[in-house]
Amino acid sequence: MTDKPEDSSQGAARAVAEDVEVQASSTSLKTQLFRFISVGVCTAALDYSLTLLLTALGLHRSAAKALGWVAGTIAAYIANARWTFGAQVSGRTAGAVAALYGSTFVVQNFLYWVLNAPLLSLGLDGVVKDTVAFVIAQAVATVTNFVIQRIFIFKDK
Repeated sequence: MTDKPEDSSQGAARAVAEDVEVQASSTSLKTQLFRFISVGVCTAALDYSLTLLLTALGLHRSAAKALGWVAGTIAAYIANARWTFGAQVSGRTAGAVAALYGSTFVVQNFLYWVLNAPLLSLGLDGVVKDTVAFVIAQAVATVTNFVIQRIFIFKDK
């Protein structure tokens, strides 16, 4: 059995695909960080808005936060995989990111809950208290997620 020579259209398509892969994997740390933060700001706004909306509609604040987080997380995974890290959305990366986000979900919600009493003792309440707790919890999750995704999940090949 002999190998068929590659026709020019297949060769050109393969060259373009390899070039795109090299460009995606060679994106600088600065660019990736900027993109990750941009995606994070947009998806945190989605999370926050949905959290406040659901709370205003009478859902318990922890349940509202959980649903806001789910919506923001799905959007963040897709945007970061494709734009920030130049990777394909796949079962492997989705599973790894789901495990990571699951662990940071626990940490983030724990921080959101545990900050309630100290912020109340500082005289903060209502939306201001919830916003401060949200920002602190989100910052911890963002740093953790970027480092682990860059080093382990979407690492350069």
